[in-house]
Amino acid sequence: MAEVETVPASPRQAAGKGSARQARRDGQVPAVIYGNKEDPITLMVEKRILVRELSNPQFYIQLIDVEIEGKKHRVLPRDVQFHPVSDAPMHVDFLRFDPKRKISASVPVSFEGEGDSPGLRSGGVLNVVRYEVEVACTADNIPPELVLQLEGLEVGDTVHASSVSLPDGVEFVISDRDFTIATIAAPTVIIEQTAEEADSEDGASGDVGADGSDDGSSGSDDGGESA
Repeated sequence: MAEVETVPASPRQAAGKGSARQARRDGQVPAVIYGNKEDPITLMVEKRILVRELSNPQFYIQLIDVEIEGKKHRVLPRDVQFHPVSDAPMHVDFLRFDPKRKISASVPVSFEGEGDSPGLRSGGVLNVVRYEVEVACTADNIPPELVLQLEGLEVGDTVHASSVSLPDGVEFVISDRDFTIATIAAPTVIIEQTAEEADSEDGASGDVGADGSDDGSSGSDDGGESA
């Protein structure tokens, strides 16, 4: 298991909206630790520290130790509420770690072997259907990413879930089908008409009438010949 980072926190004695608003005014973010059939712990995390942690793309799939008054609580971040306008973190939910409990987690996918894919080398496009895949495992066994190989893939080929080698103890949440993660799509070609070609076509269509004759006068007036 990777090294677990320690995040300092402070206890929050009072619960409720008033206490939470005061914590935010003081530069803190209210939080709660729950799970394992134990009483929840209300706490506060310094906003600047939480913002730094949120910049880590693996924030939701990585265990951390929340330290409150010298005691460490091993947890997994499960949810962060953000302000609808400023997008600032407003509240954090931490789940207590249980080495026996399996949880679901969304793991990012990455790709290798683009240069060895004939389909991509010939102009094909990698069409990613799922940028993340949900897996089930214990919190200390969540893979940081799932690597998919593109070597040898041609245009029209599909990368399915069965192409991924999962670590021991990790399984896909979707188990009833071999779902698609990515495809190698044919390139899209857009033919743009030049301005000169458009003007030429417009001029040609404007000179010819519906009956095939030009739009000019035939040389005789509507009255015909006089008797």
